[in-house]
Amino acid sequence: MKRIGIIVPWLFGACLTGCGDTALLSVDDGSGTSPQLPAPHKTLLPTVNIAPAVGWPGGAKPKAATGLQVVAFADKLDHPRWLYVLPNGDVLVAETNAPPKPDDGKGIRGWIMGKAMQRAGAGVPSANRITLLRDADHDGVAEIRTTFLDGLNSPFGMALAGNDFYVADTDKLLRFHYPPGATQLREHGTQVVALPGGPLNHHWTKNVIASADGKHLYVTVGSNSNVGENGLDQEQGRAAIWDVDAATGAHRLYASGLRNPNGLAWEPRTGRLWTAVNERDEIGSDLVPDYITSVKEGGFYGWPYSYYGPHVDERVQPQDPQKVAQALVPDYAVGPHTASLGLAFAQPQTLPAPFDRGAFVGQHGSWNRKPHSGYKVIFVPFDSTGKPVGKPLDLLTGFLDSDGKAMGRPVGVANDPRGGLLVADDVGNVVWRVSKAP
Repeated sequence: MKRIGIIVPWLFGACLTGCGDTALLSVDDGSGTSPQLPAPHKTLLPTVNIAPAVGWPGGAKPKAATGLQVVAFADKLDHPRWLYVLPNGDVLVAETNAPPKPDDGKGIRGWIMGKAMQRAGAGVPSANRITLLRDADHDGVAEIRTTFLDGLNSPFGMALAGNDFYVADTDKLLRFHYPPGATQLREHGTQVVALPGGPLNHHWTKNVIASADGKHLYVTVGSNSNVGENGLDQEQGRAAIWDVDAATGAHRLYASGLRNPNGLAWEPRTGRLWTAVNERDEIGSDLVPDYITSVKEGGFYGWPYSYYGPHVDERVQPQDPQKVAQALVPDYAVGPHTASLGLAFAQPQTLPAPFDRGAFVGQHGSWNRKPHSGYKVIFVPFDSTGKPVGKPLDLLTGFLDSDGKAMGRPVGVANDPRGGLLVADDVGNVVWRVSKAP
């Protein structure tokens, strides 16, 4: 046992300096409507290239695109990951992190991944809180801060339908009564439906969005593994988007084969549901691109058997050729290993052109790629028919310092109805606000 205790840290240190491979393509090559998909490159140990979390030095902030400015809407938060803006302009931020999941860290690989996530700033306890931020004087900075809800279990997604406020905890979907303008909810929530959780809860984040009439709730549930290595019996109801009846809690799989869907948004021209998905790891720095895609009811998107339609992942055994034949090709790639999480469509007068028609994507940043990818907010242009076109544009950058350390990591994004975009930064513990420069 003593020898293993020496070898495992040595392996982790070795992986940080020399394991894995280096990208041969640019992130741009793995982006757009037709990304390049080279042959898989599987290494003995995974590529581990962590940007150590250091936070923002005094006065530092990310860099906004030309014609835009960025300010701290609120700071000194506790691992803010997800955002929701109420009709009156109040901003809700989920201060949250992973729940205890002891079965997800077993073995050498689990130990390495746990240490890697700690290095990336994801090892802190969860605050289990939703905080309300109010910019009462409309100066772009929140001067009122209250605890909206606490005592939750790794909360993430939020949605309001009428006076029903929904929270997606890691293991259940909750409903609360919301009196308009309330700064705190004091009543206990009611469980709408249980969600997959437990001691093996690999992708723990759950998001929720409501249909226009509030009768249906769409909930994301990520996979319980990278590519099914924990057994497909552990994947029941996972790697999917659920359609939940708000009144009864009855649910069905709306779409499946989505390794780790996070962001959810309604495309404004077509009214179609879109999602941001983290694809699989450990087959090379150039594979597999994360993506955003419209979600087809009943659609299957490949995981774990294949990626980007018919590209078979030979690590998965036994294979299922019939499922591979059904796999849909995503609409738009946003680069390999970028950890694209946040998704919001531009609303009228949010930001000026060229950021006025398309989707904002928060990219949390890579751990399985050399060099780094993500660690920024991008904008995907859409045409007048509601389809993505061209290459993504950088909206907010500068989250890594000159030594490759993470001063911040963007996660959720949300439109500010007063003409800005809000960005949750869970390493910097800030909510940033991007707006038109004066």
